[in-house]
Amino acid sequence: MKRAIYPGSFDPITNGHLNIVERALDVFDRVTIVISTNPQKESLFPLPDCVQMISEATEQWPQVDVDHNEGLTVDYARRNGIQTAIRGLRAVTDFEHEFSMALTNRSLWGDFDTVFLMTRTDYMYLSSSVVRQVAQLGGDVSQFVPKCVERKLREKFIANKLN
Repeated sequence: MKRAIYPGSFDPITNGHLNIVERALDVFDRVTIVISTNPQKESLFPLPDCVQMISEATEQWPQVDVDHNEGLTVDYARRNGIQTAIRGLRAVTDFEHEFSMALTNRSLWGDFDTVFLMTRTDYMYLSSSVVRQVAQLGGDVSQFVPKCVERKLREKFIANKLN
């Protein structure tokens, strides 16, 4: 069975991320979305909410699992016997950072590889930070995220306005 991990902060998961998952399932039998916590970033949503949203957003794919990791991606992959990571590319500007990360991971574990998938052109501009900003300013994010994420964003920012 060909397995891969799709690591990221997914804060929140977007339709662009889901497009990468869907395309990865054409190549891999099983994909584990691994929510990576970054101590230098403050997450918009607590981990349990992220797991719940991603699980709901991917429920149409039984071959997708959702997990989390607080350490190095390669350590998670090695512990779970997975030798491939999936990374999405939107534009050339993503490539330099992603390529550097892939080489670093490969140097940490020689058996680890990264597969890059290009997102659909209608998601090339889309990022979690853009979604957060639009939602925070009261904009309509329905075209950018699954319904479960749209609902959580609305709840989050309406609650913040009331406080």
